[in-house]
Amino acid sequence: MIEKITSSQQAMDLEEKYGAHNYHPLPVVLAKGKGAKVWDVEGKEYFDFLSAYSAVNQGHCHPAIIKAMTDQANRLTLSSRAFFNDALGVWEKYVTEYFGYDKVLPMNSGAEADETGLKLARRWGVVKKGIPNDKVKIVCCEGNFHGRTITIITMSNDPESYANYGPMTPGFIRIPYNDPAALEKVLDEQGDEIAGFLLEPIQGEAGVYVPDDGYLKKCYDICKKHNVLFMADEVQCGIARTGKMLACDHEGVRPDILILGKALGGGVVPVSAVLADDDIMLNIKPGEHGSTFGGNPIAARVSIAALQVIKDEHLMENADRLGKIFREEIGKIKSPMIEKVRGKGLLNAVIIKPKDGKEAWDVCLKMRDLGLLAKPTHQHIIRFAPPLVITEAELREAIEIIKKAIASFE
Repeated sequence: MIEKITSSQQAMDLEEKYGAHNYHPLPVVLAKGKGAKVWDVEGKEYFDFLSAYSAVNQGHCHPAIIKAMTDQANRLTLSSRAFFNDALGVWEKYVTEYFGYDKVLPMNSGAEADETGLKLARRWGVVKKGIPNDKVKIVCCEGNFHGRTITIITMSNDPESYANYGPMTPGFIRIPYNDPAALEKVLDEQGDEIAGFLLEPIQGEAGVYVPDDGYLKKCYDICKKHNVLFMADEVQCGIARTGKMLACDHEGVRPDILILGKALGGGVVPVSAVLADDDIMLNIKPGEHGSTFGGNPIAARVSIAALQVIKDEHLMENADRLGKIFREEIGKIKSPMIEKVRGKGLLNAVIIKPKDGKEAWDVCLKMRDLGLLAKPTHQHIIRFAPPLVITEAELREAIEIIKKAIASFE
């Protein structure tokens, strides 16, 4: 018999008993969403200030995206890549023209897209740069979060990600983030064996760590000097989240390999993609990489609708304007608990200083009680990332909730 959920506690109890314990969710059970708001099983309304880690940039259940999904679902859901379908090529043309690349390779999750980017860079390094197959390396950054596969956690310096998972994948060099000199040094010393440099233009899981102005451009120029691919993981910070279409656009940098996910599927289906020009992409031949669901017809139609909403509703501009209001207003809060406010667009974070034993988690619980949902990262940082469809009136109402929550600890 399929369980009928009648209370939030019932839903949480089911997950506790039957689900793996690999997450620690905020204790709230969501049953409905629309725009920038969600509702729990009991019908209480909340502002969503996580947006499923920026997967819901276009807002919950956007009608244009839902229509694209349902229309396609009634025609054809999956063909696999063993055959052509009438949606994928249309999406590939749309996406490559949208972001300005020769080719796109579709996958499903952000981690799969990052893995694909790593494979592309390694293949290019061997085939085009001439690095011996057993010597090819990728440079990554401390504090990174690119996903959860064995290879990706090799790049992490967070023990919660990599500890006790056995041997790691060789071929990675980790350097400090926001340190162009560190990149220059490692490329000077080992550049002949390095295929790519992978980074998040803004580190999301690290607590919305925004690098110094000019960092991306300096790193890009260093990569060009050493014939190393500049690889940008824009899974979380891309697609209008930071007030530009891509976070790299703030510095006029065009990545050699662009990695996208999350909002690419409009919060409806998993869609991810890697974009690159022919010189990089065409080194992978038929049978050498793939995904059964990557490029499926529903994903293709949904992704086109999701990207069209970004432009039609001027969500990039909305994120830029409202993000400045958010940082200015939160910056006015006089509280010893607020150490720092930082971010770009509507990707922001507040660093919380514990007070009387109360930490970021407690602040999030209080905000939940008052009608706003956000989640801590690294225990002392709260990320605030509402759907980009949020209005100024809604944003200001949400800011008052945040202020009230902080004030409750005085």
